[in-house]
Amino acid sequence: MYKKSNVNRIIATAGALGALTVLLTVTRLGFIPWFSGAAITVLHVPVILAVCLHPEGFSGLWAGTAVGAVFGLSSLVYAAVSPAGPIDPFFQNPLISVLPRILFAVCTFLLYKGFSALFKCLSKQSSSAFALLSVSFTAFLGTLFHAVFVLGALVIASAIPLQVMWAVIIGNSLLEAVAAVVLTAAVSGSVMGISKRQKSKLNSNQK
Repeated sequence: MYKKSNVNRIIATAGALGALTVLLTVTRLGFIPWFSGAAITVLHVPVILAVCLHPEGFSGLWAGTAVGAVFGLSSLVYAAVSPAGPIDPFFQNPLISVLPRILFAVCTFLLYKGFSALFKCLSKQSSSAFALLSVSFTAFLGTLFHAVFVLGALVIASAIPLQVMWAVIIGNSLLEAVAAVVLTAAVSGSVMGISKRQKSKLNSNQK
């Protein structure tokens, strides 16, 4: 059973990052302009943060899945209300807009747990550096999995050919993965620093 404080923390994080996802979608601030009219999206980053900011137990899974569902639903609604491209109508199908984002959240959780366990075995003690490495590797690979899930769903729906999927992954998704690493590492590092200072202050007060 989860403590009430932990449940409240999960709800608060999921609510804040879910709201951020909606804001980035509606304002289009989640899309960074790139060459040839292309754009690098960081809309998936709040899902990664929701997972990585909850390292204990399955907390990251619940928070990440909730934000992933919000991500997918906001994509579905935006595609229905304000379609901007030829493939946007396909995102009105929850199997393309919502399901891949939930699977992405689950995959990100598994990646984070796997890397955390690996680096813990290597360091044999708690380390901020290894924690940031876990976040960074998770953000990079998680972003690529997100691209494969969403683009793969579009391929299955015959919205795009397979060649386009790989072209987008190579041309856009690798850059999105780098952007995700920078953003998640920066936010996670700040949170870890604040948490470490709070623990140090608490320990000093107890002495």
